[in-house]
Amino acid sequence: MADPKGFLTTGREAAKTRPVDERVRDWNEVYVPGSLLPIISKQAGRCMDCGIPFCHNGCPLGNLIPEWNDYAYREDWTAASERLHATNNFPEFTGRLCPAPCESACVLGINQPAVTIKNVEVSIIDKAWDSGDVTPQPPERLSGKTVAVIGSGPAGLAAAQQLTRAGHTVAVYERADRIGGLLRYGIPEFKMEKSHINRRIEQMRAEGTKFRTEVEIGKDLDAAKLRRRYDAVVIAAGATVSRDLSVPGRELNGVHFAMEYLPLANKVQEGDLTVSPISAEGKHVVVIGGGDTGADCVGTAHRQGAASVTQLEIMPKPGEERNTNQPWPTFPMLYKVTSAHEEGGERVYSVSTTHFEGDEDGNVQALHLVEVEFKDGKLEQKPGTERRIPAQLVTLAMGFTGTDQSNGLVQQFGVELDERGNVARDADYATNVEGVFVAGDAGRGQSLIVWAIAEGRSAARGVDRFLTGASALPAPIRPTDRSLTV
Repeated sequence: MADPKGFLTTGREAAKTRPVDERVRDWNEVYVPGSLLPIISKQAGRCMDCGIPFCHNGCPLGNLIPEWNDYAYREDWTAASERLHATNNFPEFTGRLCPAPCESACVLGINQPAVTIKNVEVSIIDKAWDSGDVTPQPPERLSGKTVAVIGSGPAGLAAAQQLTRAGHTVAVYERADRIGGLLRYGIPEFKMEKSHINRRIEQMRAEGTKFRTEVEIGKDLDAAKLRRRYDAVVIAAGATVSRDLSVPGRELNGVHFAMEYLPLANKVQEGDLTVSPISAEGKHVVVIGGGDTGADCVGTAHRQGAASVTQLEIMPKPGEERNTNQPWPTFPMLYKVTSAHEEGGERVYSVSTTHFEGDEDGNVQALHLVEVEFKDGKLEQKPGTERRIPAQLVTLAMGFTGTDQSNGLVQQFGVELDERGNVARDADYATNVEGVFVAGDAGRGQSLIVWAIAEGRSAARGVDRFLTGASALPAPIRPTDRSLTV
């Protein structure tokens, strides 16, 4: 146990964010650099090393949280990094982007603020990079087997790294011009600077993983040819089809999917563009969707100089404490104020968009909405609550509906889909096509980054067993796992 009295003597203290008026003028990460270092050991000391650590159940990766908390408390950062990497390929990603279901399952959280597990995690990995503890781990020998991984998001990268370290020759195919998937172009720079992705890619290259960008399987390269070229294939293409809003005026200029808007802002930060073709500068912005992607649009609009930002959510405003139907240690739906929300804007709940209004040139200029309420388990409009709000840029951030089938990948491989439209797989992540596996959102549906990495690691084990007859690779979850943290 770290500090036997830590949970009694030390209060919860989280990472500090930079002042709003400072951070909205740049795209750097919102946290004060180095603010965790003076406090993180004591924060790790709040961990009680429970007899049954429910934080393990809360984390799909099965992170050994009490162990690396203990090492962090003792400031043995090398040992902490080793325990962290034992279950997680990319803790610098999860430590910045994961909503931390582990903290919701923390035993201390029953009657006190939970341990700052996510802050401890990111502190350990940042220290590890700074001290040179993160090094390439190439395999001792090659198996002679080859694997293609389609998609370079967290699931694809995790599968690729595990399989490379197992001795297989792995090539990752990405249809974008840079590796990283939604980590690269869907996550704004202020949430995670892309230097974190870049150095992981260099580590993987040094281990032997090969990367092929601007190659879309199904269009640029036939799936059947890819299957013949490699001994196994992992489909980790994500669930990239955005949920649309079919209301009058959807065709107006200025109404965009979030994943049309956010990547262009990231391309500006990459130096590919001087100004985004879809900019919020001087405009009244409306974001439809109350989740994390919507918050990313809010923060991006602030930095582009929006005149106003309004975020709409069709569901009621969540409470600030657990409901009785979401007891500990489940991951509760709570009212959350992200760094983007701290920066301004209005959040409106229990409303539905009825139509968009355009000007004579076909540009959106307003949005019409109505309040809604649940009646007999169904959402119904409340008469007399219609109103109009200005909107010169609208982003649709309502989630994703499944794997892209427009490029021919699904059809060319001949993989079957489940009832939800995801690629079906068995307990080893194998599809109905021999040698073809699926991991991440492509098989699971839209989910969290920790689930993506866990699925990538688990699928790698299935591939390794298919290629060699056995596998020593860890498999944290099975596709049928329906943990309470979904």
